[in-house]
Amino acid sequence: MKISGFTIVRNAIQYDFPIVESIQSILDLVDEFVIALGDSSDETEQLVKSIDSDKIKIIHSNWDTSKYNKDGQVYAHQTDVALEACTGDWCFYMQADEVLHEDGIPIIRAACQKYLNDKNVDGFLLNYIWFFGSYDKYIDALHIAYPKEIRIIRNHPDIHSWRDAQSFRWIPNFDYKNYWQEENTRKLNCIDLNAWLYHYSWSRDPRCLVAKKAEQNHMHWGSDMEVKEPYFDYGNLSLLPDFKGTHPAVMNERIAKMNWNHLLRYTGEKPKELTRKFKLKYRILSFFENKILGGKLLFGFKNFKKIGKFGW
Repeated sequence: MKISGFTIVRNAIQYDFPIVESIQSILDLVDEFVIALGDSSDETEQLVKSIDSDKIKIIHSNWDTSKYNKDGQVYAHQTDVALEACTGDWCFYMQADEVLHEDGIPIIRAACQKYLNDKNVDGFLLNYIWFFGSYDKYIDALHIAYPKEIRIIRNHPDIHSWRDAQSFRWIPNFDYKNYWQEENTRKLNCIDLNAWLYHYSWSRDPRCLVAKKAEQNHMHWGSDMEVKEPYFDYGNLSLLPDFKGTHPAVMNERIAKMNWNHLLRYTGEKPKELTRKFKLKYRILSFFENKILGGKLLFGFKNFKKIGKFGW
């Protein structure tokens, strides 16, 4: 059995991506790690090459924003570029702001082995915890931050990245034109694993995040938003729950070097990016989902068909 890891990245330093920690968190699990490295205006390539591993394979790739210029499809296309270079039986997708907790490695390895020849299994679901503002605050609203997603897939030519690279779908004879298509596609049959990905997209230096949001506006909506604020305002973080668990070990040094505490606030207005969380409807939903159902999402969209559980 062979497992490939893969990711996409550009401007990791400029936008404060934990790309090194992301890659390191699964290096012991995978036999190779493929990186679709986009053109960068910083030293992202040197940063990636600083990781001492012969498992890493770099593919220099052009982010074609003329062809994929809306709805974040350029992210999905680049994900497919990396995926198609993978040679493993299973392919483990890590976004550049996701880090695997080491407790999940033996569970993932065992599941990949168990279901290797079970062709009814297309992939595996991993659990998420989304940090916000700092490393000790997280989002507890499942309709804002999805609790599970497909991150390990069988290496098959009909499985492709979908939408803005949030997930994957079975798309036979895909023409690479519309990553949001639903016709002639199907959701993947997935096993739910007791393994956790830590998502740090909203937990990075706010001086870097304001520039990253400008790029996202361009990638999703074609809007060239001028960056006026010196840093991103996360809002009143006292309104979010405290994280009581442990971060992945590879994150310890990065967390110790955090230097933006003085830019955070714990009073005043609610976080604008989490507006829905504080509406009565979602407060009620979140209460039932988190307190009664143990983190099970109600009424939300799921881009997968769960056919079993492993490691629970």
